[in-house]
Order: sequence, then C-alpha cells, then structure tokens
Amino acid sequence: MDKEETDVEQGVEEDTASDQLGWLNEASVRIGSTLDLVTTSQELADFTVPHFADGAAVDLLESVLHGEEGAHPGRTGRPATRAMAVAAIDALTTLEPDPVGELSASNVDQFATICLTLGKPVLVSRIEPDEYVRIAPNSRSAELLRRAGVHSYLVVPLIARGVLLGAADFIRAGDRAPFTAADLELATQLASRAALFVDNARLYEREREHVVALQRSLLPRATPVTPGLTVSHCYAPTADPSGVGGDWYDIASLPGGRTALVVGDVMGHGLSAAATMGRLRAVGRTLMAMDMAPDRVLARLDLAARDLEEDQVATCLCAVYDPADASFTVVSAGHPLPMLIGPDGSASFVDVPIGAPIGAGVIPYDALRVPVEPGSRLVLYTDGLVKSRTRDIDVQLGRLLRSAPALRFARFDAAALSDFAPAGTERFDEAVLLVAAARPATWASGLRVWDLPGDGSAAGAARKHVREQLGQWHLDDLADVTELVVSELVGNALRYGGGPGRLRLLCHDRLLVEVSDTGPDLPQIQHASLSDEGGRGLQLINMLCRRWGSCRTETGKVVWAEQDMPSGASGPPLP
Repeated sequence: MDKEETDVEQGVEEDTASDQLGWLNEASVRIGSTLDLVTTSQELADFTVPHFADGAAVDLLESVLHGEEGAHPGRTGRPATRAMAVAAIDALTTLEPDPVGELSASNVDQFATICLTLGKPVLVSRIEPDEYVRIAPNSRSAELLRRAGVHSYLVVPLIARGVLLGAADFIRAGDRAPFTAADLELATQLASRAALFVDNARLYEREREHVVALQRSLLPRATPVTPGLTVSHCYAPTADPSGVGGDWYDIASLPGGRTALVVGDVMGHGLSAAATMGRLRAVGRTLMAMDMAPDRVLARLDLAARDLEEDQVATCLCAVYDPADASFTVVSAGHPLPMLIGPDGSASFVDVPIGAPIGAGVIPYDALRVPVEPGSRLVLYTDGLVKSRTRDIDVQLGRLLRSAPALRFARFDAAALSDFAPAGTERFDEAVLLVAAARPATWASGLRVWDLPGDGSAAGAARKHVREQLGQWHLDDLADVTELVVSELVGNALRYGGGPGRLRLLCHDRLLVEVSDTGPDLPQIQHASLSDEGGRGLQLINMLCRRWGSCRTETGKVVWAEQDMPSGASGPPLP
C-alpha cells in the first residue's frame, strides 16, 4: 500500500470518528429532554433508528421504575425488567417484541439475561438459526425475526454511577452490514450517556414521590363532622416533579357546631415547601382549636411564619361556617378569591379584602361575613387550578367561573379536578379544590338559642330551658350534668362578664352548651384552697365535660362546654 492510499484510508477513519463523535454529541441533546423515564427511554430507541440500527428496544429494571436503586453488575440471577420503548423501521413493524409497559420475558439462555447478569454487552454479528430464540421473548417472535431477515444483534447494559439500570438491544436486517466491534464500542458509549439521563429521571421521580408522600401525610386523613355543610375536597399533584410541595387544605370542627375551612399555598416547591406547609398547618390547627377568630388565626400564622428559617411566605384563605345563622366568615392572606355558587347555579367571586401573604409581616387582616342560602356552595382553591403555561390567569379564572355550576357535591378526585384545571403539560403546579355546600336548614331540630335575663334569675331560666329541651330530645340522662354546667357558665357571666347574653344548646355528634357575655377577659381554671368559697366552677366543668373553652367575639366572649352523647342516644328528631 503506497503513501497516497494510506492517507486516504486514514482520512476516511478520521471522518468516521468525527461523524461518530458528532452523533454522540447529538444524543446528549435529543435524549433526556425531560425527566421522565418513559420519555427518556423512547428518545433513546428513536435516536438509534434508523441511523445505527433497524430496530431497538429499551428495558428498565422494575426497581428503577419505583424510584429505588438499580442492581449491581455481576449479581446472580436476572433482575425483573419492564419493556419501556420500542422503535423499528417500516419493514420490521410486524415483529413482536415485549409489549411496552409489560414485564419482559426472561430466560437464562437469552443474550439479554447474560447482559443484565454480568453487566457486559453481548454482540452476535451473525445470528445462527438456533440463536433467534435467545433473542426473542418467545418462539413465535423468534420465527418472525428470522422471516424478517434479521441477521445481527447487539445488547448493551445501561449503567450509571456504577449501578445497572436496564439494557438496550438493537437489530439489523436485510442488506445492512452486521454489527461490528466498532459498533459495539459506539453503542456502549451511547448507552453510558443515555444511562445518566435515565438515572437523573429516576432520582427526580424518587424525589417527587417522596415530596408527594410527605405532602399527603401532612394533609387531613378524614373529613370531620361538618354541621350544616357537605364538604368535598381534592389534592392533585402535578406530573412535573418541580410543581409539588406547598399546597394544603384543612377542615376543622369548632365549638358551637362551626366548621373552619382552610386552603393555603406556600411559595416554592419541593421538600422545603412541603415541610413549611406542614408547620403552618399544625400551627393553624392549634390556633383554630383555641377557637380564635379567622382574622386572628392568620395574624398569628404570620408571626409564626416569620420565625421559620426558610424565610418563606404563603397565601392562605380561612372561612368559618356557622350553621346557626348560615354564614361564612372569610379572611384572605393574598390568596385567590373564593367563588360562591348559588342554589340556582349562578357563580361569582366573593370580594374578600385581600391582605398580605403570611410571612410578609403586614397585618392585621379584615374579615368578611358572607350569608349563604341552602344549596349554595363556597369553592376554595389554590392557584394551581387556574395557572397555565399558555393562557392568562384571567382567562382561566373566567373558565372556572363558567365551569363552576357543574361541580357536584360528591367527593372529588384528581380526575374530576382535571376537568377544571389546565390540561396536560399546561398545568405546572399542584392544585387543591375544596367545595363546601350548605345543606338545607335541618339544624332547627338540633339547635336552640335563648336570650337570658341579665339578673340573678338567669341561672334558673337557663336550667329550665336545658331540662325541657333535653327531655324533648330524649337526652334526660344528660340533664343533671348539663344543668350544673349551665349554672356555672351563667354564674361566671354574671360575676365577670357583665351578665349573660345568649344561651345556645347544640346537639349533633356531641352535646354543646354556650353562654355569651360582654366581658373581655377569658376564664381560666384557678387553684382553690379548702377554705375558699368559690373558684371551683371551671374545675367541675373540666371534670364533667369532654372539653371546654372560650373565644372572643365582637361584643365580648363565648364560653362553651361539650359532652359526649350517651350510647344508644337518638338525639333530636329529624324534620
């Protein structure tokens, strides 16, 4: 071979090496465009056909699909794999590889099994007649391979960071040259790059599952008794892992048969946002258990958020429903406006005064009282329900307003929520939807309210009302204790509250007694010595009742006590 021929051959080799390097660089752009395992696997298969092979298939370990670690090469036994992607030229579309999404067929003699077990590629330049069954998942598929003229096979492991994630196999057919050692080296380099994208997708999916699991564990597990309301709720994480983290809702039973509904959204995503959400929800539940007014709850939440190291802010909407007067008291901290749907299906946004987000340090908050008719529905949601990648939020809010009358009282799930949220990849944030429907006024049978005189006859009048009403409700077993409780509550109102105002008796899953007055000071249990003539009233209430408490109102305060219903009690008759 003369010098000129040598130079030509060297030039051809350099051009080939340059083309292969360019092809591998292109793979880094076209593979791994998303952090989704299915998409990444399909991109790998599509990229190799027809440039490198006439057909390609990608299988991933079952453990990888669940966010777990892959296997270590060299272990005994083939790990379970699932078919993730298939690509082929038109002439090979009649072949029958493992169906995408199904577990891959396994056989100890198959070349793919050897590749996965040893973690090393397998090259079959020329397939012998008895070797087709070592490539195809079954004998029928093997015969189809032979008839289609498939003559060369190559399978390479997908290994990233020393961990086996799966395998990719390739075939050539017809007049195409068989695979060579150079092709094996090229496929190995491609698999090494693609495996990094697969592993990144696995790690991202695992983080998303962890965040979603944490998120769900921090949300309410059951809906409490909500007198006068039918509450439906739904939490829907987005498919985008970066969109999960800070949305929450809460439903809390309050004294007096009232119900608190809370929807919030921590700015940001990921574990940090989910952890902040959990802290704020815990603080919020504690404050609501103290029966604070919703505007004071948000003010206290703002103070708590400022102490968080993450320095995060959140929007929040709190609505308290009182079945006695069929009204919501609504307060907003920078949150999207709630929507009210009337009994006739008409929908409008509630013009709640919007305060600063929680953690911004701008308080107080202003409450709005919203009377509702039976059959009305108050809709609370986070902005993930209306935010879209391509549409203005005002357009989405208008769409929600038009779609709202179709909401039903039944329990919501992610599928129902998707009817109102942006479709597909347009939705990039998690969403919460909470619907509170006011039931017809059946509470007339379980709620009684009396105005009490402001003098010494108030205690006797209160005991008379309580005994007569409990007799009508067939709860005579509770009469003695309830009379004692109401006497102490009225006595405290006379001594420290400027006289009692109203007595309220509520019977649902428990029996609750409330006495209001105009005094500003909340009662506390005092230590009474043996020689003291008083100071034991609240101690008696604390021992006789399930729980008791007090809360401030616009005109003073309310002191309440709650008892468990006796077993087998029927309670007030339904109308």
